[in-house]
Amino acid sequence: MTATGPMTIGIDFGTTNTVVALSDADGAAHLAVFEAPDGPTATFRSALGFQSHPGVDGQPPERVVEAGPWAIAAYVEDPLETRFIQSFKTFAASAAFTETRIDNRRYAFEDLLAAFLLRLRHHAGDALSDMPPAVVVGRPVTFAGGNPDEALALARYQAAFRRLGFTDIRYAHEPVGAAFYFARNLTQDATVLVADFGGGTSDFSIVRFERTEGGLRSTPLARSGVGVAGDAFDYRIIDQLVSPELGKGGLYRSVGKQLPIPQRYYSAFARWDQLALLRASRDMRDIRALARTALEPEKIERLIEVLDDNHGHDLYRAVSTLKMALSASDTATFAFHAGDVHIEKPVARADFEGWIAPELAAIEGAVDQAMALSGLTPDGIDRVFLTGGTSFVPAVRAIFQDRFGQDRIETGGEFESIAAGLALIGREPDLDLWSEKVG
Repeated sequence: MTATGPMTIGIDFGTTNTVVALSDADGAAHLAVFEAPDGPTATFRSALGFQSHPGVDGQPPERVVEAGPWAIAAYVEDPLETRFIQSFKTFAASAAFTETRIDNRRYAFEDLLAAFLLRLRHHAGDALSDMPPAVVVGRPVTFAGGNPDEALALARYQAAFRRLGFTDIRYAHEPVGAAFYFARNLTQDATVLVADFGGGTSDFSIVRFERTEGGLRSTPLARSGVGVAGDAFDYRIIDQLVSPELGKGGLYRSVGKQLPIPQRYYSAFARWDQLALLRASRDMRDIRALARTALEPEKIERLIEVLDDNHGHDLYRAVSTLKMALSASDTATFAFHAGDVHIEKPVARADFEGWIAPELAAIEGAVDQAMALSGLTPDGIDRVFLTGGTSFVPAVRAIFQDRFGQDRIETGGEFESIAAGLALIGREPDLDLWSEKVG
């Protein structure tokens, strides 16, 4: 890990946040800072906002695209006229997602990502005004989705990053980037298990770091991943606390019979990547019809209001607040207030952990897989580095405490570790060992 060559750039395009880091001549990595509406930040929310402004002097309407904190600000200012999209990284490896239409314009995944990256570069100002032609981009070990197509995801990434002018694009696994960040402070040889918890994926990497006269030598031993993380936890909260208040589990009348309201509406509603699309889908017409035939029409009317009035961001904040509260306390209150929709419910941490039991089991399975691939026992792991917001969930931390003990676990760099590590990987003399090219 000896610094060589010119400045390098690492981009951690995350499901929830995106972070950019640049290395300097001394081999250190520094984060790009954005002068956001609410103050400087190094975390650029992975969100897009689309607005159509009336044309002036007979000109056609102008489509305004914003990203990150500026997309959120546009949404807060005018939620009814803003198409707000978040967690769209979840679509990357989905062959079923071919496009979405916004103001009668077709957007494939690579169009969304390119639009997002172009606005990110614009808001970075001088920090990214003279970007090098080479970039190391983070990628999950396993992409999110039921049947992820890795080759499709990387081809979409490639098309989007090329639009920014990059000609040398490499991809490195996100937990490996986090491992490079963590290794900066190692004072002795160590085998490190890195667990990176994002919004859409949980990724694990085991790396051996050894001190040599030429610097710190790194050897990859194993990696694994699973397409569930923080967004899946959010899904469980919405499904348990919100959807029943909006008609889930209810009945409607049809041809003299009482039938269950289709579950698919609520499966889409509870996923951040699909929530914005539901509002503009064909299902919306059927949901409106349900308000006339449902046995509890007031609940369907609440669902329609949340979708029509674009309350998705308020819901996101309510869910995030509950998760943080349950990480600190055994009980907390879920509170979602938006327009005429008011939902408050007490939640016990034990209940939350029961809801997310399938995801916890999947994460445990991926950790066990990484260990099996490395050929190591838990005693062979010297340090465990947990990064990402979901690492604060007590049930997630317990997976590692039970296997490795609290004294070997470290946390930190929840937002910067991957991007900084990617920039450091870009300075490695043997890039093929840590990254790959596609296409």
